[in-house]
Amino acid sequence: MSQNFESCEDIIRKSDYDRYAAAVFAPKRVRGHLCALYAFNYETAKTAETVSEPLAGQIRLQWWREAIAELREGKRREHPVVLALAEVLRAHDLPQNLFDQMIDARECDLDEMPFQDMARLETYADATSGNVMRLAARILGAGARLDAAARDAGIAYAIAGLLRAMPYRAAERRLVLPVASLRAAGASPDDVFAGKASGALTAVFAGMAEASRAHLRAAREISTPRRFLAALLPAVLVPLHLKVLTKAGFNPFRDAVDVPIYRRQLVMLRAMMRGRL
Repeated sequence: MSQNFESCEDIIRKSDYDRYAAAVFAPKRVRGHLCALYAFNYETAKTAETVSEPLAGQIRLQWWREAIAELREGKRREHPVVLALAEVLRAHDLPQNLFDQMIDARECDLDEMPFQDMARLETYADATSGNVMRLAARILGAGARLDAAARDAGIAYAIAGLLRAMPYRAAERRLVLPVASLRAAGASPDDVFAGKASGALTAVFAGMAEASRAHLRAAREISTPRRFLAALLPAVLVPLHLKVLTKAGFNPFRDAVDVPIYRRQLVMLRAMMRGRL
């Protein structure tokens, strides 16, 4: 079983470094469990990027639905992430519906324009990033007490992530910005797919960034005990990412959006030392 946890840790270290770094701050006894959860999130999140048509993506997501459901029945598929999750579910009381919501939300990734408005985007962000944080908090022993904080922290982090990923998804003809926001600003999905930077797109970015900040402020108003903080820790990186995404003259189709690893590590370390988001 330790080999399966090691496989999950390797997946996360290479593909989702923010969550990997957050897991390092958790007690050693549950770090592997967190990595298994994050690896499951990665495996479902990458679906749209690895299939050529929506039907193939739906089939892959259904495989994960069945694999998680079978674990509740004591059945295990020969996949390192599934085998690691079997141990996680044995050790922790993790609600099935949170996993199901995560998988269901990933079907949105298969659509060309999944978010007609900001409300739908936030629902998606809560079902994905928010539920990852809810489950992580339960692995750390918090139960449901951090569900509200996980909602806002998860949405804040997801919005920043969608903004960072926008040009890459646009190149695949997938729009991760709210259609209503684009049109209200005077832009269109076709402008985004064409890689057209404009004042209208900058305005949409600014509005989404402010929504992300508002959710982070709401999460910070909820007291999170230090021993559970690692579950929400990726959210402390939101201001760092938004600073890059909203700086004057920023062109998402031209400018780099990555923040150096050492800066992300320092921000997480400071948050853990303060004991708050």
